[in-house]
Amino acid sequence: MQLLVSVRSAVEVDPALAGGADIIDAKEPARGSLGAVSAAALGQILARVPSDRSVSVALGDFTDPDGVRASVASLPLSPRPGRIYLKLGFAGVRSPDRISSLIGAAVLAARSIPALPGIVAVAYADAAPAETIPPALIPRLARLAGAIGVLLDTHTKDGLGLLEWVEPGALAAWVSRARRAGLLTALAGALGLAELPLVRRAFPDVVGVRGAACDGGREGCVALERVQGLRRGLGVRETPDSGANSSR
Repeated sequence: MQLLVSVRSAVEVDPALAGGADIIDAKEPARGSLGAVSAAALGQILARVPSDRSVSVALGDFTDPDGVRASVASLPLSPRPGRIYLKLGFAGVRSPDRISSLIGAAVLAARSIPALPGIVAVAYADAAPAETIPPALIPRLARLAGAIGVLLDTHTKDGLGLLEWVEPGALAAWVSRARRAGLLTALAGALGLAELPLVRRAFPDVVGVRGAACDGGREGCVALERVQGLRRGLGVRETPDSGANSSR
């Protein structure tokens, strides 16, 4: 089980890594749940992360395949030993076929980049207010469209976390279904030390945090001690069948 810490600038990379982050995620929290950082900020973040470490990049929410292709093509990505993940969401899109086309557009665009990033489709636990499809539908669409992983997150950052939208049993079932489909699984959404015991029982491959890793909440700054606490709280680093995903 890996710990992903979202950073908005290169300044936050060192405390995140020193605290025990396995994956550095580039995201601008002021722009929403999947807010993209600027190209300049992304280049600085990538330069700060050792090349053998995994990184992920939040692209945003999309309704148009052309927007997806343009976003992926604009990324300053170079080949590196560590894995690169690109995350995209579908707030405002209620059509499964449309979402499938958006994921497919991202997959095709990513294949044209020498860095060969993998696509992660984001499902929203608060699907109704996000005006998108239920999270249970996303794993199948992601698999068929060629994504390598799925993330279950919250779209609206209003203090309601993932576990206030999805009860633990349903969370574990969602992760299990996605894993059986051969997908990397990730959970996020206002997760902190209090939520980690329940999240661990779902056995996701990745747990993502931002606000809990920062002094001052998600708009604050990543703090070494907070990341260390989350690393300890997460405990076990591997899922029972993580070998199936070790090459991702």
